[in-house]
Amino acid sequence: MTDTAAAEPTGTVTGGLRTMLRLEGLALFVGMTLLYWVWDGSWWVYAALFLAPDLSFIAYLFGPRFGAMLYNAAHTYMVPMALMTVSFATAETLVLSIAMIWLAHIGFDRALGYGLKYASGFTFTHLGRIGNKRS
Repeated sequence: MTDTAAAEPTGTVTGGLRTMLRLEGLALFVGMTLLYWVWDGSWWVYAALFLAPDLSFIAYLFGPRFGAMLYNAAHTYMVPMALMTVSFATAETLVLSIAMIWLAHIGFDRALGYGLKYASGFTFTHLGRIGNKRS
């Protein structure tokens, strides 16, 4: 009998495509950080908010399915891109700062191989398994 919780989920990216997605994350991190610098954003705000999306880890206290759902909501491009669009339309500088920092965080995570999570557990991501691999 196979332990489905320990099995690698389908849809995990491997090989050159995985490398490309990690490089894409690095480009997003560097690009958003440089844009934030050129835009003359507050580095205190950057430091204070950079790890804020990782507060979504707390959701794993309520189980892997709920944890993955909240983690993924905090680590997709959708909300920060919407915030960035709104900030351009309304000239809200704080909203733009939050969007750039949030996108930089997502890029940093992806560059390190921390992808979107599967409900089978925190270590199972679309970029491959993270942490110690058990046999």
